[in-house]
Amino acid sequence: MAKTTSKPHPAHRPEPKATPGHTHAAPGAAAVDEGITDAFAQARKAAEEFTRMFGEMNLPAAPGMDVLMRAHQRNLDAMTAANRIALEGAQTVARRNLEIMQKMMGEVTEAMQALATDAPQAKAARQAARAKEVYQHAVSHAEEMADLIRRSNAEAVQTLNARIAAAMDELRAMMTPRND
Repeated sequence: MAKTTSKPHPAHRPEPKATPGHTHAAPGAAAVDEGITDAFAQARKAAEEFTRMFGEMNLPAAPGMDVLMRAHQRNLDAMTAANRIALEGAQTVARRNLEIMQKMMGEVTEAMQALATDAPQAKAARQAARAKEVYQHAVSHAEEMADLIRRSNAEAVQTLNARIAAAMDELRAMMTPRND
């Protein structure tokens, strides 16, 4: 029989004794440390180069904080106005939908009462006519709701578009060098 030698399990190996000033790093750790140091040096050099190039550019002076704050206030005002328009549109749609539902309930009640007194053949004819009316009303109401929503959304978007266009004009004016 061949004799096999087995290595002890890593958890059972004795730890190497540390010597002062020495750490027990894994093989290749020095190369990793060197790579990290190189990467930081390259990043620092790139940042310095970017700063130098950016400093050489002839950019107009940055606008004052008050100019930026006024622009942001106008942006907030436009967003508030657009949200108000959208909310008012949603309220209009909800009110109109409630009116339509109340009207339909009244019509259904009347139709049920009328059907209760009809003869069977008259009932069938009236039900068919009523089904056609209900379908036509439903389509009409759906179109009305869609139009209300479309108008509300268009108004809100128009408010935002106007502010975006004004903001672009403001930005262009800030970036245009003044010939004083």
